[in-house]
Amino acid sequence: MGKQSNIGPIDPQLNGIPAYGVLKEFERAFKEVKSDPTKIPIWQSIISQYRPTFLSRCENAISGSNTFVMKQLASVMFNGTPNARRKAAKIVRELTHYTKNKGHDRHIHFEECRQIGLNVTPIEDDAQLQDLVLTVHHCYMNLLMNTQSYKIIENHLGVGIFKNLVTPQR
Repeated sequence: MGKQSNIGPIDPQLNGIPAYGVLKEFERAFKEVKSDPTKIPIWQSIISQYRPTFLSRCENAISGSNTFVMKQLASVMFNGTPNARRKAAKIVRELTHYTKNKGHDRHIHFEECRQIGLNVTPIEDDAQLQDLVLTVHHCYMNLLMNTQSYKIIENHLGVGIFKNLVTPQR
C-alpha cells in the first residue's frame, strides 16, 4: 500500500444509496415514532419512498459484502495463520462501523489499516514494484483525464471494458 493510498469502508450501495444508512435511518424512525407518535407524519413521508423489499435488499447487500470480505481476508490475507477467521471478523467489524466511518467516502490510510489488523506493507519498501504500480496508475490516470472514458476494467490477458461518456449529437 502506498504512502498516499487508502481504502474505504465496507459500504454497499443500492442505486447510490448506502444500505447501512437506510437501516440506521429506519431504526431511528422506529425509535422516534415509538417514543413520540407526533413524528409519524414526518417519518411516513420518508419511509413511504422505500419500495417493497428495499429493506431486505439492504440487509442482503450488507450480509453479502461482509461475507465476501470475511472469506477473502481469512482465505487470502490470513491464509494459514492462527485465528484467521477471528482476525477477519474483527477487521470486518471495523470496516462496517457505520457510525465511526460516517460515509462511503471515508479514507482509511496505511497506519489505520495496520491498527485494525490488515496485513499491509508499504509499497515504498520495494522500489521496483512501486515503479511498476505507479506506471500503471499514471497510464490509467492519463487515459481517464484525456478521453471520455470514466470506467476501465481490464484483466491480465489485456481484455477490457471501457465505459465512455456519450456526447449528444447536434
